[in-house]
Amino acid sequence: MLESKVLVIKIGSNVLTQSNGLPDLERMQHLVNQIHGLISSGKKVVLVSSGAVAFGRQSIPLPEKLNPVFKKQIWASTGQIRLINQYQQFFGNLNQHIAQILVTKEDFRDRKHFLNMKNCIEALLQQGILPIINENDTVTITELMFTDNDELASLTAAMINADTLMLLTNVDGIFTGNPSDPSSELVEKVAFSMPEVSNYISATKSSFGRGGMLTKYTMAKKSADLGIQVIIANGKRDGILDEFAAKSLRCTWFEPQKVKNAPKKWLAHGAQYYKGEITINEGAKNSLSSTVIRSLLPIGITKIEGEFSKGDILLIRDETGHKTGLGRAEYTSKLALERMGQKNQKPLIHYDYLYLFDHE
Repeated sequence: MLESKVLVIKIGSNVLTQSNGLPDLERMQHLVNQIHGLISSGKKVVLVSSGAVAFGRQSIPLPEKLNPVFKKQIWASTGQIRLINQYQQFFGNLNQHIAQILVTKEDFRDRKHFLNMKNCIEALLQQGILPIINENDTVTITELMFTDNDELASLTAAMINADTLMLLTNVDGIFTGNPSDPSSELVEKVAFSMPEVSNYISATKSSFGRGGMLTKYTMAKKSADLGIQVIIANGKRDGILDEFAAKSLRCTWFEPQKVKNAPKKWLAHGAQYYKGEITINEGAKNSLSSTVIRSLLPIGITKIEGEFSKGDILLIRDETGHKTGLGRAEYTSKLALERMGQKNQKPLIHYDYLYLFDHE
């Protein structure tokens, strides 16, 4: 495990929820004390916390026949106040200031909005304030929801250039079979050279969370690819964050690749946010994936779909339709169509704002 200065800790709803569906305040207090310990030791911490629904469910009984989406929204929005108040109380007792940040996927789509949010979180950290982030469930519609808070935590870690992403769940990490099966072993390290680990992973979801271990694995791989070390560990275990600080933690550790630059980190998570699609010819594809640093020029583009403005994210496909990467448009779709296939034109996607799936 590597040294950590800036870390994003995600606490899953199954960690903060008892088996009866009500909040586990004892566990919450225990984690708060340890987070405070990490901050006191000089680490910058951002907390992504689930658990609002449990707090809502505890305080507001709703009729059985009520639409489940409304139920979730009511519990999430009323429970969010209780969740953050509980954190405020626990951290307040330790003289630790906190801030609440509620976000939607849209906040990550627009580069300007994204940088605004990044600056706000960094300013809070500079002042020693702990940002606590959650999804704004009340306004999000299903298509634009995060897969779950694992995705939100991964996006946040990439945004603030964290060196560590810790996903706390109710098991010790990824196992070679069902965690409850005694013959299953913990996968302690996921290196990039390893064969695919995902075929071990059970597709069953945790009882209170929206995503299962497969989501965690996918997000962890993506974050590790961007140069962030990822730890999947058991938040129900006592002293978990102290063990992390002492580097004696039993967990699944994802080995980070070389750190990518900030714009590429933003683009890497943009697969669902793109505004237009461009198809490139074989020559352009080879050029982009060669070891020489190159931007994408209009001469290599054979097709443009969708309307986009300067700064929007574009999906790049090869001639077989295979998705090869994402990039930020340097100018509008109108200009791109006029310049398509022509020589001596400005790049549509500059290398600094180009993220390739298979070659990074």
